Amino acid sequence: MGIPSDDVVQIRHADAAGEPTVVTVSCPDKTGLGCDLCRVVLLFGLSVVKGDMSTDGRWCYIVLWVLPRGGRPVAVPWDLLKDRLLQLCPVTPPFGFDNAYLAAAGLQDVAPPAPQLFLLKLCCLDRMGLLHDVTRVLCELELTIRRVKVSTTPDGSVLDLFFITDARELLHTKNRREETQDKLESVLGDSLTCCEIDPAGEDMLSCLQSWASLTPAIMEQMFNTNLIEEQSISTRGGTISVTMDNSLSTVHTLIQIQCGDHKGLLYDIMRTVKDCNIQISYGRFYASQNGRCEIDLFAVQSDGKKILDQHRQRALCYRLRMEVHRPLRVALVNRGPDTELLVANPVEVSGKGRPLVFYDITLALKNLQKRIFLAEIGRHVVEDREWEVYRLHFGEEHELSSALRSRIVDAVTNMLMGKRSLYVSWAMFSPEITPKIRDRLQLELDWASTMTCMSTPAFFISKVSHDGFYTNPILFCWGRQCTWPTSTTMQYKVWCSLQCTSVL
Repeated sequence: MGIPSDDVVQIRHADAAGEPTVVTVSCPDKTGLGCDLCRVVLLFGLSVVKGDMSTDGRWCYIVLWVLPRGGRPVAVPWDLLKDRLLQLCPVTPPFGFDNAYLAAAGLQDVAPPAPQLFLLKLCCLDRMGLLHDVTRVLCELELTIRRVKVSTTPDGSVLDLFFITDARELLHTKNRREETQDKLESVLGDSLTCCEIDPAGEDMLSCLQSWASLTPAIMEQMFNTNLIEEQSISTRGGTISVTMDNSLSTVHTLIQIQCGDHKGLLYDIMRTVKDCNIQISYGRFYASQNGRCEIDLFAVQSDGKKILDQHRQRALCYRLRMEVHRPLRVALVNRGPDTELLVANPVEVSGKGRPLVFYDITLALKNLQKRIFLAEIGRHVVEDREWEVYRLHFGEEHELSSALRSRIVDAVTNMLMGKRSLYVSWAMFSPEITPKIRDRLQLELDWASTMTCMSTPAFFISKVSHDGFYTNPILFCWGRQCTWPTSTTMQYKVWCSLQCTSVL
């Protein structure tokens, strides 16, 4: 008999607002369990502020202190989270047997069958933010997007093909399909002309895989593999340090990581350790209020021995530094006369990637008021590593300025990494404000968002000149005033309200 499910996963809610909820998992151990649990926590919009994990190789005990991302009060479906965590935990072996015996007999860690694939076909009229609105509905329904093909016709109609799987495994039923169609219709309204859900055949998926390959120049830009030999590197978010020590334990190698926090940091670390076939016996994670994180991992190789080989130590430290510094790759490239956004998401050995990437990309572009003309998702292998590559084509009639290109890349990157960005409601500006001035102003606002902690609407006052420069801009937030100096001739004053979007 196994232990009761209530004892396998326990969720203890905070006593006061703003304090973390404690999630405790106690179950038989399996390879990559910590990575899988962190992935589900990330999927449910939670940030890990503290964590402890330990295992003797047979039984593991994991405690995670979690908060809604950004500290915002949101309704978290805790019961559903508990169910999803339970599904990841191995079944307790019967009395008289242990995990080692079951594994030797081939009765443990049997991979579940692949979920059934469905094709969702949508036809509707195009509008700003359409793709994100559809993606949001699918995420709320626990429908995972495996592949997507989006195209826009000259008359403004959109044909969206989503290859999806259902976490609840109910999409084959009539009620589940009708629920999905009703939710989509409530969001799209009268613009929706067709909504069909059918099982997808392998021939459909193989046709979707035939997409344009990445050029060598793009490969170099996105997947540059130049080694970072230094023990620590400096980044915009602070110093990243990864070290190994074999002197503190007779049986374990201590891996110490110090870095700035970002969305999914613990998942990125656990994913890397899992892919490198490193086993963690004890781990500790702590995120301070100033945005710095400290991670200590007592680890061994798959053979149970310490990591003593110098070459493997350097390779693992490099890999961890790269995954902490740049877990996802974002680039804006030219595709003939047009512009295309590329985002690469690393795929685990198990075939899974970071969740909600497409959701974050489309949300960032919606905030920027950028229309998506074409979109597709495919898999790409680079030096024995598999990546899930998202390609979004804007279909602009004119070339984007360098300032706007930087703004798009920064906004998408910030959304994916959980950093705050500021978005301006440009309709409140005087008609004399030119696109050049808007780009210049937005760049300063993006810079200001990295210097202040913003999660509420703020006010920005600036005196702007016709050449796109301005004097003494002032940013008010939470009663604090931040200023930075510039100098040019003043022409007129602009006063606008900002819509500040916190995406932590």
